Amino acid sequence: MSEHSPTAAAPVVQQIGFADLGRVLSAGLRDFARAPIFGLVIAGLFALGGLIIYLQLTLWDSNWMILPVAVGFPLLGPFVVVGLYEVSHILEQGKKPSWEAVLRRIFQQKDRQIPSIAFVVTFFLGVWFYLAHLIFALFFGLSAMTNISSSYELLYSQEGLSMLAVGSVVGGVLAFFLFSISVVSFPLLMDREIDFVTGMILSIQAVSSNFLVMACWAFFVAVATLIAMLPAFLGLLVVLPVLGHATWHLYRALIAPGE
Repeated sequence: MSEHSPTAAAPVVQQIGFADLGRVLSAGLRDFARAPIFGLVIAGLFALGGLIIYLQLTLWDSNWMILPVAVGFPLLGPFVVVGLYEVSHILEQGKKPSWEAVLRRIFQQKDRQIPSIAFVVTFFLGVWFYLAHLIFALFFGLSAMTNISSSYELLYSQEGLSMLAVGSVVGGVLAFFLFSISVVSFPLLMDREIDFVTGMILSIQAVSSNFLVMACWAFFVAVATLIAMLPAFLGLLVVLPVLGHATWHLYRALIAPGE
C-alpha cells in the first residue's frame, strides 16, 4: 500500500475552473523555485535525449539509434517524472526533499502500476508512427522523393500542405487521447494503490468532466513545450519541471482527497 495514502478510498473526480489552471501553474513555479536542483537534473535528462535525437537526424550517421531512444523515452519518462511529483508531495507536507527520498520513490514504481501504463503510452506512440508513415504514403507514395529532410519544397506543394493538415489533425487527436489517459493517472498511480486501468478511466473522466479547461491546459502544455525546445532544448530545463510540478497540483485539484 502506498505510504502516501493509508486507505484505499475510491477516488472522486472534481470540477475545476480556468482560475484553477493559474493556481496550479503558480504552484508549479513555486515548487521549482523552492527545490530547483531536482527539476534541473530531471529535465536535463529529457533535454539531453532530445539533443541526441536531433544530432542523429542532422549530424551523426546513426539514424538506427532514433527508434530505441524514441521508444525508451515514453517507457522511462514516467518513472523520471515521478521524481517531480514526489518533490511536490514532500514540499506540500512542509518537508525538505532529498535525493534519497526522490530516488526511492522512483525505484518503487517498478513494482507498481506505472510500468503498465508506460507500455500503453508506448503502444499508442507506435500506432502514431505507423499512421504517420501511412499518411505520408497516401500523399507521396508515387513520388520519387525518398528523403523528406532533403526535399522540403514538396511540403509546400498541394500534396505536402494536405499531408501536414491531415497529419496535424490525426496527431492532435491521438496526442489529446494520450494526454487524457495520463494527465491524472500518472500522479494518481504514484500516490495511491490503484490498478492502471482504473487510473486511466479516472483520468479520462477528469478530462471529460472538465473538457474545456483541460483542453486549454493540454494546448498550453503543447505550446510551452514546443517553444522550450526551440533554443537547443534549453528551455526544457525550466518548462518541464514547472509543468511536472503543476501536474501534481492539477491532480490534487481534480481528484478529491482519500478518506
